[in-house]
Amino acid sequence: MSEAIRRRVYGGDHDDPGPQPGHVYRELVGGPLDGLLADVTGWTPEEVGEGAALTTEIGAFGPGGRAVYEPRDGDPLYWDWQGDAP
Repeated sequence: MSEAIRRRVYGGDHDDPGPQPGHVYRELVGGPLDGLLADVTGWTPEEVGEGAALTTEIGAFGPGGRAVYEPRDGDPLYWDWQGDAP
């Protein structure tokens, strides 16, 4: 990752939304959260392997809806969007 590009973390602090040292991230690809990083620090391998349904106001279901992301086959550092859920 280039130092010139400051990545944003899903749910990150508005004053410092970038990745933090010592944390583990997955890149979200596609859907309403495309390009954000999901902080999976402290997650078990099983939890990381399942992906996540992340709350977002900009998905198909509006406020309170979720964007569903799952690890990419062959490259689990990327989580691909599977669709939106209520």
